[in-house]
Amino acid sequence: MVFLRILFYPFSLLFGLIVWFRNKFYDWKILKVTSFDEPVISVGNISVGGTGKSPHIEYLINLLTKKYKVATLSRGYKRKTKGFLLATENHGVEALGDEPTQFKNKFHEIIVAVDERRVHGAQELLKLTDKPEVILLDDAFQHRKIKPGLSILLTDFYHLYSKDYMLPTGKLREFRCGSTRADVIIVSKSPRVLSPFTRKRILEELKPSEDQRLFFSYIRHGALTPISGIDFKPEGRSKYNAALLVAGIANPYPLEAHLKEEINHVETMIFPDHHQFTSRDIENVIEKFDQLLSKNKILVTTEKDMMRLKQPDLLIKLKSLPLCYVPIEVKLNKDDREEFDKFVLQYVKETRGNNKLHQAKD
Repeated sequence: MVFLRILFYPFSLLFGLIVWFRNKFYDWKILKVTSFDEPVISVGNISVGGTGKSPHIEYLINLLTKKYKVATLSRGYKRKTKGFLLATENHGVEALGDEPTQFKNKFHEIIVAVDERRVHGAQELLKLTDKPEVILLDDAFQHRKIKPGLSILLTDFYHLYSKDYMLPTGKLREFRCGSTRADVIIVSKSPRVLSPFTRKRILEELKPSEDQRLFFSYIRHGALTPISGIDFKPEGRSKYNAALLVAGIANPYPLEAHLKEEINHVETMIFPDHHQFTSRDIENVIEKFDQLLSKNKILVTTEKDMMRLKQPDLLIKLKSLPLCYVPIEVKLNKDDREEFDKFVLQYVKETRGNNKLHQAKD
């Protein structure tokens, strides 16, 4: 591993410098940056891999929809459509991508849109008759063309960006100094209970500036949940002796550990992040599941993968299997939740108040 890091270091340095100059061109206003009067909140990271962006977007949706009309704007990674698309109940993964589809299925009251050009997407959202009062940008920390009013940066508790390296040596998309653009840093996937010593250690490790807020969040896994179109109603985890976990996400290990708490034997089939499942994949899954030497066994997938497995041609093959998924949600640690919620709500309130004041003066 050390040898490979040394070997790839010149490429990492070159890639990092290219990204650094790109960011500086935005900072120096050589490249255009667009901002909006309405509240725009960005959630992203500076590393490749799962830090929990989608569940943090969902946390913000739950927080903000109590008072405001909320829209999510994503690029729609791996979708088969182009340009701006406003999600309807009839759109699925192929049209929207997996995360936007998940947002639309879970939160019917919000506006969900995709556009690879974020500025154009935000402009189109604000042209709507029933336009949003808050726009949430999913995975947009490196998208410098649009300037969010509030930027939230995520970093995995067990893989802090401060200990990582630039691609291809490590998993960083840009140099660590890029974290200074964030208003809020959230250490995701942290333990539910944190000691003061641990909080202090990570604070010293990340070294946020005086203007930055640091919070800690953790993932709470839900119960085994049935999938629409699958003829199976799961019981509690303790009812099963074996499980096959099918995961096409960047980091399936927390879910794997969660299942192992009560299921004796858990095997995992790992696919690439955002993997578009094929009929051949399903055949391999069925073959692997049949090889589990237990009569009382279950087939489990993630919430995000469930969106991609619900394609009609795949459901036909999966219909008779004991397939279910595990929903997840983000919780902020007890000491952080009230402060974070207040901080976000205050930003939205002040931004909307300033916007109304400007409109009145005009």
